[in-house]
Order: sequence, then C-alpha cells, then structure tokens
Amino acid sequence: MKWLVFAWKNVMRNRRRSLTAMLITAFGTAAVLASGGFALYTYESLEEMTARDSGHVVVAHSRGFDGDEDVPLQYGLADATGLAAKFAALPGVRAVAPRVQFSGLISNGDKSAVFVGSGVVPEIDFRLRGPQMSFSAGRPPATNAPAPEVVIGDELARLMKARVGTSLTLLATTTEGNLNAVDVVVSGIAGVGVPEIDKRLVLADLASVQRLLLSDKVGTLSIYLKETADTEAVAARVRGAQPDQAVKTWRDLAVFYQAVRALYNRIFGILGVIMICIVLFAMSNTLGMAVVERTREIGTLRAIGTLPGEVVRNFVFEGMVIGGAGAVAGMVLAGGATVALLFAGIDMPPPPGRSAGYPLFLSFSPLLYGAVTLVVITLAAAAAWMVSRHAANKPVTEALAHV
Repeated sequence: MKWLVFAWKNVMRNRRRSLTAMLITAFGTAAVLASGGFALYTYESLEEMTARDSGHVVVAHSRGFDGDEDVPLQYGLADATGLAAKFAALPGVRAVAPRVQFSGLISNGDKSAVFVGSGVVPEIDFRLRGPQMSFSAGRPPATNAPAPEVVIGDELARLMKARVGTSLTLLATTTEGNLNAVDVVVSGIAGVGVPEIDKRLVLADLASVQRLLLSDKVGTLSIYLKETADTEAVAARVRGAQPDQAVKTWRDLAVFYQAVRALYNRIFGILGVIMICIVLFAMSNTLGMAVVERTREIGTLRAIGTLPGEVVRNFVFEGMVIGGAGAVAGMVLAGGATVALLFAGIDMPPPPGRSAGYPLFLSFSPLLYGAVTLVVITLAAAAAWMVSRHAANKPVTEALAHV
C-alpha cells in the first residue's frame, strides 16, 4: 500500500499533466463502456425478439427444416398434442406452442394479394409474443368463433382496404395438392415493425388452418423457456428424447441476429482498439515526460543503492494509479449515461428494413466494466514499463549529469 501512496504523491507533483492523462483515460474508458453497453443492449433485444418469435427450442419433422415440401405439411408432426404435453413437462419450460406455416392468396372480392400465414393457438401465441407485435385495432382471433377469425398485418390491411369485422377469403393448397378456400373475418390488425412482413402477415387459429389444409398435423412445436440461458440444456434433452426429429434452437434460426452481432463485434471492436491506442499514447506521453524530468532523481536513487527494477516498479505503480483513476472516472461517466438514458426517452431511428425505431438504452455489465478497467490499468502499467526501463538502466554518472 505504501508504494501506491508514494506513486500517488509522485503523480500529483505535476497535477495538470496527470489530470489531463486521467481525463483522456476516463473519456476513452467511458466511450468503450458506452459502446459496449449499446452493443449488449442490442444483442439482448434481438435475443428476446427472436426467441419470442420462434421459441427458444423448435421441434420439427426430421426434414421439416429443409423447406422442400411438395405439399403443405408433407413433413409435419402427427402426434402434436402428445409431444406438446411431453415437452411441457420438462424442467424450465414455460409453454409449448404448436404452429403451421402456410401461404396462398387473400382476397376481398375485388383485389387479391399473396400472404404468408401462421396457424397458432391464440391463447398461447399472442401471450408469448409480448411487445414484439403491436395491435393498431382489434384483438387476437377467438378459438370458437362462429366464423374463422384472423389477424392481418397493418400494411396488408391497407392493401385490402380491410378493417376489424371485414370479411376476406383465404385460398391455399391443401395437403392433397388441391386448392381450398375459406371465408374469414378480420378480428385484429397488427404490425411487427417490418413492412415486408406486415404486407403479407396473416395469423389464424390453428384449428381453422388445419381445416383449410385438410390435415391434423402441425409444422413445428415451439418450446418457450423461463430462462433463455437454459436453451442448450433443454435442446439436448429434447434431442435425446426425440432422436428421430429435428431440433433447433433460436440461435440456429436467427440469421438476422447472427449478422447484426458479427457486424457490431467488428465495429465496436475497432472502436475499442482505437480507444486503447489513444489511452496508451496518452499514458506513454505523460509518463515519458515524467521520466525525462526525473532522470537526475533516478540517478540519485541508483547512487544510493536502488536497483533498476525498483525504479521501474515505482513508475509502473504511477501508471497504474493514473490508469486506475481514469478508469474509475470513466466507469462513473458511463454509469451516469446508462442511468440518464433510462429517463431521457431518446429513440433510435428505424434500422434498415424496419418501420419502427427503438429506445436508446445501454446495458450494464459488471463483467464488461471489470474487463475494461483491467485492460486500462494493464495498458497504463505497460506504458510506464516501456518508457522507464531505459532510464532506469542508464549509468549512474550519465543519469546524474542529465540536464
């Protein structure tokens, strides 16, 4: 501890220069922590959005993910009810949602458009989607309604000139390869924030879709968990229990998430390297000037028996003090920004391909804060070692004669 006290006193011998180095380190640390917090928040948001959409674990026929069915539900799951009950009994499972993906034409009598739909259990599916889907009008479809009900995307509703209560017709290919049609009533209009999806979106009651397709099979069983961290463990259990079926996790299906994560890792990785270089150069400049000014002092210490390693150690401690103080100040700045953004209500503009923005928040990660602080202190110590070792090994007479 006494060596740190001595190092602090030496650092304060030139307050202006030391405080400048601390400020540079603080802002560099805050920038890295803020950008890292933004990346983490983005990852967490995309994880939740993807998991809510597909489910944490998705079970299908062994060829259900190939996408080369000749007719709908050619590779569907026959015993969906029994499998759903079996998966629901696994530890950590919140719910199991059977789904059928289908497509066809939707018509209002005067105009037709292509739709991409899902047959769902409304009581389960819409509860699990949460804020990912926002209703602009109406409600989810009822299971036992007199006429089949559907929820359509807001862009599709605009194209079809439809509103809640409007009657539409769905035309799709059955499992026998024939065409079948069913009249439906719009019970709700919703959007997911992606115009291309909202222009084709149709969500209907699962039983109604099965009657339309002339099948009692389902396409997939989506398993929702209480904790996302349990995904791999539950997926392994499902694979062990159903080796003849295909099992994928939300990560396997999250193409957009993987692309965004790879992009952000590169962007913020480059930013982190730039900030590290700035901190390293600032520390090297500050401590280099201190070494030059104290060369005669180093010679005096050497003359009374101080070893070169002990001289270097003193400067390393000084670098660690400056780096540590700057890192702590940077953490305070980043933490303050994180808290302030919770109440600022700042929204980011819509990303490419989406029609809705999202709130600007920063995630707090103790691991990130600790890792960045450790890196900053290590860099400061390394900079001090690099600039002081040459002066510490100078001949005593040369150091004492330094002007």
